[in-house]
Amino acid sequence: MSTGKARDLREWLAHLEATQRLAVIREGVPLKHRLAAIAKRLDGAQAAYFPRPGGHEIPVVSGFVSRRGWIAEAMGVEQSGLLAAFRKAVEHPLPWREVDAGAACQQVVHRFGQDGQELDLHTLLPIPTHSEHDNGPYITAGLVIARNPVTGVQNVSINRIQVHGRDRMAILMLPRHLLAFYQAAEANDQPLDVAVVIGADPLTLLASQAITPIDHDELEIAGALHGAPLPVAKCLTSEVRVPANAEIVIEGKLLPKLREPEGPFGEFPKYYSAQENREVIVVEAVTHRHNPIYHTIVPAEMEHLLLGSIPREATMLAHLQRSFPGVLDVHLSVGGVGRYHLYVKFRKLREGEPRNVILGAFGAHYDIKQVTVVDDDVDVHDPQQVEWAVATRFQADRDLIVIPGAQGSVLDPSTTVGYTGDGVAPPHLQGISAKMGLDATKPVAYHGHVFTKVRIPGETEIDLDQEIVRGAAIDWSNVTVRT
Repeated sequence: MSTGKARDLREWLAHLEATQRLAVIREGVPLKHRLAAIAKRLDGAQAAYFPRPGGHEIPVVSGFVSRRGWIAEAMGVEQSGLLAAFRKAVEHPLPWREVDAGAACQQVVHRFGQDGQELDLHTLLPIPTHSEHDNGPYITAGLVIARNPVTGVQNVSINRIQVHGRDRMAILMLPRHLLAFYQAAEANDQPLDVAVVIGADPLTLLASQAITPIDHDELEIAGALHGAPLPVAKCLTSEVRVPANAEIVIEGKLLPKLREPEGPFGEFPKYYSAQENREVIVVEAVTHRHNPIYHTIVPAEMEHLLLGSIPREATMLAHLQRSFPGVLDVHLSVGGVGRYHLYVKFRKLREGEPRNVILGAFGAHYDIKQVTVVDDDVDVHDPQQVEWAVATRFQADRDLIVIPGAQGSVLDPSTTVGYTGDGVAPPHLQGISAKMGLDATKPVAYHGHVFTKVRIPGETEIDLDQEIVRGAAIDWSNVTVRT
């Protein structure tokens, strides 16, 4: 399955450079706002490589998986086979392979609090400040790896991390596996060992976002995506295993019963989340490759949205197809921030089926806020086609489903407003969302061609290179063509 182009970050960046998809930016771009602004302007067109950002020796890269086709390319599959390939890796993980010594990610070691070293994360690493109202620099592309304190099985996730002290970081943990691990450790007044991996290869990044039951190590999914067991190294200060070829690893502990302010921060819905007291990581060591590369994700842009949406799509497609064989494809739209709006392509045989599909989709993930079901003649990856289906096959009084008071995303700002509209909802009601389903399918039976999609015979078989005369010019005096 692997093309060999994404075995580590450097090989992938070299491939992008060789195919004119990596822009090298001038030296010395400021880490506060300017770096993120430039990366955002290049988003989806080229990855951005920043030498000596803010005068720092370590370069920064951003946007190297900011197109869906690039991710498929890194996996060695056609874009149409992306979800199936990811789903296969999730269902057939490969146990990782531990390297005994000489891991690239541990070529250089910085230990905090030992030998009189006064190390500071702010000077050791080029950590950008991204958005206008962010409360300081944030690690946005760090894979947070921790072990279940009961079973020892690892979990991998990407969490936003504010670096607010020389060796202290505040982390947002949503109610998922990492938080469950931390709560189990905290219940026994114990810290939780964690590693924050910066500069992983594209497939390991993608694997980290797989939606799996607890105690399924995403590094094993990464191995399946690569087609070979992922090489890992044991951390120097804990039993946590990290990708051996990563660029940078921050080793630390999530301390029990300690909270410190974190935020505001510009999140994926393109709004700021408020400042809250969050759990705290105290750093014990930083290891990295010789001449490491720092990866940052610009929040709410394509790299951020795609890494979250593609694994969710694969999970939702599998979930729906188990109950509804007519489901052919799904897509989490960019306009729905890759999380909230789901389009479903469905081969409808009986009336009422799309409503069941809508209800099944809401059960697949609580983030889903809106589901639109379309027929099999609509491309769910083309928002214009989906809008066309809604415009011509949907009637709100007949085809709309609304489910009030369901669990939604706590990062959706519309869920934080009080029901009366005069203030902020109390904490126990934040994240409560209405769900909306749209059945934009045509009737199973209809008269004549009233719902037949207009097409021109042969339109899909046209080869424009055979039809267009390249280099031709028209002599407008006598209206003749010169070649």
